Amino acid sequence: MKKIRQRKLLELISQFEIETQDELISRLRENGFAVTQATVSRDIRELKIAKMTTGKGTYRYVLPRASEPIDTGMKFTSTMTESIVSVDHACNIIVLKTSPGLANAVAVGIDSMNMPQILGCVAGDDTIIVVSRDEECANQIADRFHDLMNQI
Repeated sequence: MKKIRQRKLLELISQFEIETQDELISRLRENGFAVTQATVSRDIRELKIAKMTTGKGTYRYVLPRASEPIDTGMKFTSTMTESIVSVDHACNIIVLKTSPGLANAVAVGIDSMNMPQILGCVAGDDTIIVVSRDEECANQIADRFHDLMNQI
């Protein structure tokens, strides 16, 4: 449950300008997570989430820079695999379609796989674009996601 909650927390921070822990707690509760301030505070610390000023003079939570590894213990789980609706690729680009609102969480899971063939991911609401090193890598990655989807 902790990993799922932390994925949702990362997703919320990437989607919304969240200024306070209270706002974050409210959004997590709206999404079905019964959390306390202490739990959210611990998650923020573990995920290395920071606060930064906005152009409006307010503060908001931000995700750690990519150069700072996040030790969430996250693995690409069957829950993430079940979120993937389709996989396709062209040249060195893999396109994953997910259930609405889940692309960001799945992309975080893909990034946590630390696959050297993957240069990076860009996630929208229900679509992830995965850029691989070359077309051969894209074929291998797409096949891997197809295999994962067939295992569930």
